[in-house]
Amino acid sequence: MCHPFFYLVIFYRRCFSISSESLRINEEIRIREVRVTSASGEQLGIMATHDALHMAEEQHLDLVEVAPKAKPPVCRIMDFGKYRYEQQKREKEVKKRQKVISIKEVKLRPNIEQHDFDVKLKNALRFVQEGNKVKVTIMFRGRELSHPELGKDVLQRVAAELKDLVSIERDAKLEGKNMIMILAPKAQFKGGKQ
Repeated sequence: MCHPFFYLVIFYRRCFSISSESLRINEEIRIREVRVTSASGEQLGIMATHDALHMAEEQHLDLVEVAPKAKPPVCRIMDFGKYRYEQQKREKEVKKRQKVISIKEVKLRPNIEQHDFDVKLKNALRFVQEGNKVKVTIMFRGRELSHPELGKDVLQRVAAELKDLVSIERDAKLEGKNMIMILAPKAQFKGGKQ
């Protein structure tokens, strides 16, 4: 005879099943026969689903479908709550380790003065040192659009000033009334500020 709390847990899992990446557990598995592996990884063979469910209940564990596309589907006897907890822990750890690279934008005009150019260049340099990509945009207005070479010259000046720190990911290209170039930090700055 099982402890009454065990039946409460089974009822809770049946009614409020938490599916992790659409994993089916316990009564959600509607296939007639499944290949079963134990909690320790030992192959138990192919058996009827209700027998596998009964075996899992005897061990106070869950029957979890881990390979639904296999013929017959593979199910594992395991503690689903513990499995889900460890999976969430791993996902948090992966998120913590990954470096999010964002794209920062610097907007310029084709007839920019030297001082303004220096300020924008300083901002672009700071963005690169933080490990971000930089989108350099030249904005054209009115008749300036008839001289795209002026904008291209400004973009080449920016690339020349930052050539030791960046590589050109996307060369200057006219898109509507803007000319855009994307610069990516070289390997030494990818980890952030040195």
